[in-house]
Amino acid sequence: QVQLVESGGGLVQAGGSLRLSCAATGRTFSGSAMGWFRQAPGKEREFVGAINWSGRDTPYADSVKGRFTISRDNAKNTVYLQMNSLKPEDTAVYYCAAGPAGYGLGYWPRNYDYWGQGTQVTVSS
Repeated sequence: QVQLVESGGGLVQAGGSLRLSCAATGRTFSGSAMGWFRQAPGKEREFVGAINWSGRDTPYADSVKGRFTISRDNAKNTVYLQMNSLKPEDTAVYYCAAGPAGYGLGYWPRNYDYWGQGTQVTVSS
């Protein structure tokens, strides 16, 4: 059974940092693009960033560019989202997602086949 499990969420003050992890089990995702999305209450799920299979290509949403960094460790089948200089507007449930093997980066939820259960990030002002 394929599973993506996020961890690392929590409550942090504005300006603080958090590091989210997404561990995959059930199959290897070393050949897949991985994405991070977030969803705030009453809003649609939005793209945060993604990373291609090699880790060399990492596009980000404008709202997080320069503050968030995505990385991956294919040996551990794990993807990370380092979030710095957090703002209250970053408050949301954060989801990781895995795309189909051999495909390129995706910017939309429909581009991804597998999803984690989400982890809550709350940034207080």
